[in-house]
Amino acid sequence: MLDQKFSIFEFYESKVRSYCRDFPVKIHRAKGSVIHSVENYSYIDFFSGAGALNYGHNCEPLKKKLMAYLDDDGVTHSLDFYTEAKEDFIKTFQEKILIPRNMRYKVQFTGPTGTNAVEAALKLARKVTKRTNVIAFSNAFHGMSLGSLAATSNPKKRQGAGVSLGGVTFMPYERYLGEHYDSLDFIDQMLKPGGGIEAPAAFLIETIQGEGGLRCVSANWLQRLQALAREHGALLIIDDIQSGCGRSGRFFSFEEMDVAPDIICLSKSLSGYGLPFSMNLINPDFDIWEPGEHNGTFRGNNLAFVTAKAAVEEFWSEPVFEQALHQKIGYLHVRLEALAERTRLLVPEAHFLGRGFMCGISVGSEDIASKISQAAFSAGLIVETCGVHGQVVKLLPALTIELDILAQGLDILETAFDQVLGFYSYCEEKTA
Repeated sequence: MLDQKFSIFEFYESKVRSYCRDFPVKIHRAKGSVIHSVENYSYIDFFSGAGALNYGHNCEPLKKKLMAYLDDDGVTHSLDFYTEAKEDFIKTFQEKILIPRNMRYKVQFTGPTGTNAVEAALKLARKVTKRTNVIAFSNAFHGMSLGSLAATSNPKKRQGAGVSLGGVTFMPYERYLGEHYDSLDFIDQMLKPGGGIEAPAAFLIETIQGEGGLRCVSANWLQRLQALAREHGALLIIDDIQSGCGRSGRFFSFEEMDVAPDIICLSKSLSGYGLPFSMNLINPDFDIWEPGEHNGTFRGNNLAFVTAKAAVEEFWSEPVFEQALHQKIGYLHVRLEALAERTRLLVPEAHFLGRGFMCGISVGSEDIASKISQAAFSAGLIVETCGVHGQVVKLLPALTIELDILAQGLDILETAFDQVLGFYSYCEEKTA
């Protein structure tokens, strides 16, 4: 029996759809951090388009620039022709983002998806080094096209490929083998003669594993990984697709870690408005592409250039935005860590994970995490789960969320934890 509210989708749309199954609501409009359904129910959004809406829905300064550009009949599609919108974005990104951070990179506009940025990075690393093997890491997620999927560890995602996925060797992420086991020592030994590992073209890594469970690398570990890459003549590729554009609390997730990646993959919130836009930052020494060697009909989205430039100017030109963001991050972490501590009374393995506005609580099982997400949704909060086993309740609030709305969302989340875990009943039993 089809749900009449969603009959068109259920009858005609492929079974591959997923998020609408977890959050069965027909969205009518959205502004800032609040989504409204056609039935006029309101939902606080802690999902942010899987991290593609770092500045919330219909961010006003960006919308005004976009509408003005369209009203002026600005070009929308141009392949990789020169356009004013592209020129303005490149100039602004260099002046406001790269130069203040002493970063020297060429920009490559790939196809509009994050997975295409990763595909391009892998192709270029293999072209530069004339090697085929890439080292990726446990619990990694880099995309759903075949090259990036080969570097993704999730078995459910990999089985959809339908073919063998090769060209990648997986190694343990920091602390994957335990808190006191140095995985880099292991990797170093495996790369020595006799280890059986083909010399890598690149190391591909997320500093915060968005889909893999919110685990993070430390600055020291990442510095040593970079040194290992240099020793073996491999490139260091940082996938900043979800954790970049401010999600970690800084524009790049590796800022203040004293590393200089050879390629940086950006997407998700790069446009600032949810418009498809992906880009790789390439060490100029490695920009050896032949013209058209990696291309695509929709590389260089002019509407995204307009909103991306506006986002940089509005939020990243002065320190006040980051200062306000760090205050909200502190508030969020204090509340989540307190919730994790309370949850450990019933789920001993529960713990806080993540950095910045990309954080959450592991509750040990997919069943518990899913029930918490559903209880929150029923009460007016959209929050997803992640991890290879779906065991982490994951928060991705907009960086611009108002403090009172953030607090309301956390109140709903805490109540959802209590409902699912029966915390109050537990307390009554303990005090009886």
